Amino acid sequence: MNAPPSLLRVLIVDDNRDAADILSHILLFSGYATQVVYSGWQALLAVREFVPDIVLLDISMPELDGFQVAEQIRTMAGIPQPLLIAFTAWCDDATKLRARNAGFDLHIAKPVDTDALLEALALRYPSNGTAG
Repeated sequence: MNAPPSLLRVLIVDDNRDAADILSHILLFSGYATQVVYSGWQALLAVREFVPDIVLLDISMPELDGFQVAEQIRTMAGIPQPLLIAFTAWCDDATKLRARNAGFDLHIAKPVDTDALLEALALRYPSNGTAG
């Protein structure tokens, strides 16, 4: 998926297909370019191909979990490092610390408050050029 330069690219990684697809539609409607993948392995490929500015990454996934994906993204050479957001129902202090140590920048609880998510992204990237 190609996006105009003014649009931020958001990669959504979640094994819950419905939740990922709904979030993608919300972000598309809000002016972001999105790509959705449903596994950690797909996420690693998408980071290289889609080159996202932001990755919303579920922690609890089979085979390759979000912690492992974050650690691998942080060691990738030759790509701009994206903002990594742990997107999970796990909100205890130990999980937040583990996420930070794995390379995540932010932690957002599920179910997501879409207004809060959009506000956090707008604060981080005020010149996205999105409608609103």
